[in-house]
Amino acid sequence: MSGRYEGPGGPAGAARSGLNGTASADGAPFGFDSLREPMPVDLGIRILRRAGVPERAYDRYSLVEGPVVALFVAHGRGAVTGAGPVDRYTGPEDFEEQHLLRTGRAALPAGRPLPGVVGALRTGRDRNLRYDYGTLPESRSRVLEAVRGIPRGQLRPVGWLGAEAGVPEATAAELLEAVRSGPAPVLIPVHRLGDEDGRPVDCGLPAVLVERLRAYEGIDEERLGRFAAAGTHYLGSGTTRIFCYPTCAHARRITDRHRVPFGSVAAARRAGYRPCLSCRPVAA
Repeated sequence: MSGRYEGPGGPAGAARSGLNGTASADGAPFGFDSLREPMPVDLGIRILRRAGVPERAYDRYSLVEGPVVALFVAHGRGAVTGAGPVDRYTGPEDFEEQHLLRTGRAALPAGRPLPGVVGALRTGRDRNLRYDYGTLPESRSRVLEAVRGIPRGQLRPVGWLGAEAGVPEATAAELLEAVRSGPAPVLIPVHRLGDEDGRPVDCGLPAVLVERLRAYEGIDEERLGRFAAAGTHYLGSGTTRIFCYPTCAHARRITDRHRVPFGSVAAARRAGYRPCLSCRPVAA
């Protein structure tokens, strides 16, 4: 043995602890790793708050895990200001940049999402959330609010939106453009829109994601396909004399023996049936 002392106070110990300037591969002195702490997610917000910048000058955003897809969700002043599936962006910085371009406000990382967002993703019901539509024309905002009114597990044809939003003169192309301009797809359930037969339309989300969202909500595409093949766009109840869209909760409760298929609103009315007050079917 050499007899040299190798404890913390000796030369070797000093080298290991970084007291003689020796550094690790990443440039940090040996022994100082235990002093490192992760940077707070909301550091930028803390800095702006300390500097006296009012919260209305910027938005916050969080990464929120949903049962089908994870979303970046931005909010400010108590309202959702933007959201999108993470796969749409190359990373958080891309989301921040696109949010800035669309709203004119910076989005800064926050530790917690806006209250209600996690529940909305889990249940498919977002009625407790508010949305800031920014500079969207009022007519487009009304279309998006109509989309929010489509219940979980149900579908509505694009033409239904015009009547619901108070713009019955709008074409299908105009209505879909309004849908695609929305700031928060998935939270706003654009996947619940379809054509007359219930097939997905170009709502601005990838077709594979729309399929997954519909499956999660229990929408039976095979059943809809059978109705479409038979030319059935509405279902009437022989007991109540009311007709609905096939995915309406009331239509799903009609037993086989009392189910009356219709190809059009006009045919249902001629047979003496009244439109459902819940799903409010309109002529395609």
